[in-house]
Amino acid sequence: MQGNKTNEINNKELKETLANTALSILIQGEHYDDLLGLTVEFGYLFDFEGHGIEALFKIITDKGIFYFAAQKDSLMKLDFSEEYFKAHTQTFFEIHG
Repeated sequence: MQGNKTNEINNKELKETLANTALSILIQGEHYDDLLGLTVEFGYLFDFEGHGIEALFKIITDKGIFYFAAQKDSLMKLDFSEEYFKAHTQTFFEIHG
């Protein structure tokens, strides 16, 4: 990754955009029945100059926990465990602080 990096964890608008995009991937009835009580937790959210966004986050619904990664202009649903989410977040901060 090139250039400077900015920690965007307090960027409410960016977090809402990522969460809403991820939610559009989840299917009502399969991944959630009710959005009431839905929560989103970010492991990290950085903007790298010359590269773009790097984020790892999870959406917790009434039917489970669903993990997502954003890289550059892509958003992917991941098949993660909670342990891997925590370990990957910790490793990211060890590398990128």
